[in-house]
Amino acid sequence: MKPATGQIYLVGGAVRDGLLGHFHEVHRLPDGSPHADRDWVVVGSTPAAMTAQGFLPVGRDFPVFLHPRTREEYALARTERKTARGYHGFAFHADADVSLEEDLARRDLTVNAIALSADALDADGRFDPNDPRLVDPYDGRRDLRHKVLRHVTDAFHEDPVRILRMARFAARWPDFQVAPETLALMRSMVEHGEVDHLVPERVWQELSRGLMEQKPSRMLELLRDCGALKVLLPEVDRLWGVPQRADYHPEVDTGVHLGMVLDMAARLQAPLTVRFACLCHDLGKGNTPADVLPRHIGHEMRSVKLLLKLCERWRVPRDCKELAEVVAREHGHVHRCADLSENATLRLLERCDAIRRPDRFVEFLQACECDARGRLNFEEAPYPQATRLQTSLDAALAVATAPIAARVTEEVRLHSGDPRRLGPAIAQAIERARGEAIGQVLNPAQREAEISD
Repeated sequence: MKPATGQIYLVGGAVRDGLLGHFHEVHRLPDGSPHADRDWVVVGSTPAAMTAQGFLPVGRDFPVFLHPRTREEYALARTERKTARGYHGFAFHADADVSLEEDLARRDLTVNAIALSADALDADGRFDPNDPRLVDPYDGRRDLRHKVLRHVTDAFHEDPVRILRMARFAARWPDFQVAPETLALMRSMVEHGEVDHLVPERVWQELSRGLMEQKPSRMLELLRDCGALKVLLPEVDRLWGVPQRADYHPEVDTGVHLGMVLDMAARLQAPLTVRFACLCHDLGKGNTPADVLPRHIGHEMRSVKLLLKLCERWRVPRDCKELAEVVAREHGHVHRCADLSENATLRLLERCDAIRRPDRFVEFLQACECDARGRLNFEEAPYPQATRLQTSLDAALAVATAPIAARVTEEVRLHSGDPRRLGPAIAQAIERARGEAIGQVLNPAQREAEISD
């Protein structure tokens, strides 16, 4: 369906990714209509013409419409003008007289300011990279070839979210370089306080996306380089330049270690919860007293306090916050779990709420593995601690608790015990059985010898 007036163009990521050889997958709706995660711009049309064709208006601040069948977004070409600080401080103008070039000029990067006439797409959403119907007024294709991230116009500085988007793209394409003039503009934005006015929802949205990219450490590096990390995540920024014991951390610098941990999480294709836990696992090392460095005694609980404040500031989702708290508090014990007895192992499982939440414990162990392997010369090292603790948890979960509760209840009844002690007695019996089960799988030879004696 084409609007009665106006020309339709595919814009943004779908064009950029197609030029890189990564076409967005097209799905077929029941009526045969194509659907993909794509953005469209309509030039030369009006809201009235769009609604007359059945498009559904959804834009609150400017005219955006949903296609009546595919539900893809179609926006009228528009310009924007800065009216106040922050993400919402814009006035928009969308009318039939706005040109495609004017619409592309308001976009963040040249590689995102390329458009393609809709009639150049085949049925599968593909197109010829040399098609003359590609519109590229700001040389985005040149920057794609040279692997450069460059702002379109100086209007870039009007939206501080673009700093975070730039950092996210740097994490997605680690072999791309940020143009010097763009980095200078980003630094100027930070110096003029634009980053101070970012809203929590947008910060978390871009931060979480950046953590899920190919090389999350690049996001932190670029945010540090322009000064934004110190404003947004000062707890993280403080880690650079803080030494650690070289016998445990050959990379020494705590910030370098953090980047390696995050990149290991990406390599292991960890979910967002794990990657956020990796981001926050060592925050307490940033405020270790200088006179005790390079040791970091008690940094775990300092990390917990800092990450909780960070989560509150940026409204981090509950699942990310809860896993990060457990990882920050317990990861050191996991690394040393080979020295724990079966009862100490059970207590560690209980502190991690592993028996009640075994699925989350899998993510917990993955975050600990990322920490252990995110060190210089340890990238390929095995992490037997994860197997040891998972095996221990499986043994504890295999203990049948109902028969134990029934037996203890009967014993209390027969001996006229105090019924108020029934609950604690059952809990102690179950804990004892779980400890024995863990001991059996951790030290089977020793257990066999004890039985034979």
